[in-house]
Amino acid sequence: MIITSIMFGENIIPLKQSFVTALRRVEYLESIVVCVKTESGWIGYGETAPTEAITGESKRSIMTALRRVQKEIIGEDLANLDAVLRKMHATIDGHPNAQSAMEIALYDLAAQAAGLPLVTYLGGSSIRSLETGITISLGSSEEMVAQALHALDDGYRSLKIKLGADPREDLERIVAIHDAVGEGARLKLDANQGWSTKEAIAFLSAIEARKIPVELIEQPLPREDLSGLAEVRRHTTVPILVDESVFTLEDAKAVLARGAADCINIKLDKCGGISEALRIADLCAEANVPCMMGCMLEGAVSVGAAAHVAAARPETITMIDLDAPMLCADQPVRGGVVFSGAAITIPERSGLGIEEIAGVMWWE
Repeated sequence: MIITSIMFGENIIPLKQSFVTALRRVEYLESIVVCVKTESGWIGYGETAPTEAITGESKRSIMTALRRVQKEIIGEDLANLDAVLRKMHATIDGHPNAQSAMEIALYDLAAQAAGLPLVTYLGGSSIRSLETGITISLGSSEEMVAQALHALDDGYRSLKIKLGADPREDLERIVAIHDAVGEGARLKLDANQGWSTKEAIAFLSAIEARKIPVELIEQPLPREDLSGLAEVRRHTTVPILVDESVFTLEDAKAVLARGAADCINIKLDKCGGISEALRIADLCAEANVPCMMGCMLEGAVSVGAAAHVAAARPETITMIDLDAPMLCADQPVRGGVVFSGAAITIPERSGLGIEEIAGVMWWE
């Protein structure tokens, strides 16, 4: 299966409402789409979203990297997928967004050639459905309560609450949301690196004193502060989930060695694609550490691929946070994984099962 051409394009998708975290405010999803064609007629799709505040990659840097790898792998035979992946990663090392987009397209093709859904190609069995939570954007207590109640009305039972602006205000937000939703939803908290060690310990102590049940706190401290994360972990019963602290397999090893987390959030755009995501999940399986499959603000191609990965490792990836397509005002992908409220359904078709992507502005 020889690669004959690779195209790149952009898709701008408005959000239903502003997406706000401690790191950024976003009004629309900016998706970079990859289309890889082969001499056998199969077409593979990949996707990424510039997340400069997190990965350091802009649209310009992603496109520059993709054009470099385009020159290197056209003409390569995907019968040896591992060799093509190694060549691709060596060409654009340090560009996780670009690596992820290319990996998704190449894995899509390999699974199509094998006649298998991607989840099965990756070693999964019969799981075809997942349940995702949804993110509550950072705002005033009143705004966040309104978002939470709307999410419950839409059928979500797991809410990830964005925090990190000010621990005292954050506590007011959580108290208000808990009072409003009661036992109607499971609460996860995400501070996006917004606190100090002292602030995190004080906040979590206050949560525990008020007997507010939260499932976990995500990345309360700056990503490099593993000692601080371990200290917070020693002072709370609330599980610590790390996100920005783990980009790669080596990061995951360091976090586990330092006792800095109870669980790890895996994201394709963050770790550079499917192969590294699987390596992190398998490491965590050996250590009996559960994982979340998360996403950046990506489209249905990338998030769909993440759903396949999660379904391929269900014993380890026990938490699903793949809500980005449901935050969008439009759904341009036809075929592929179906996102309907909290329900994610993986199709029986080979590969990712994508038929077409509407609205892409293809570049020469």
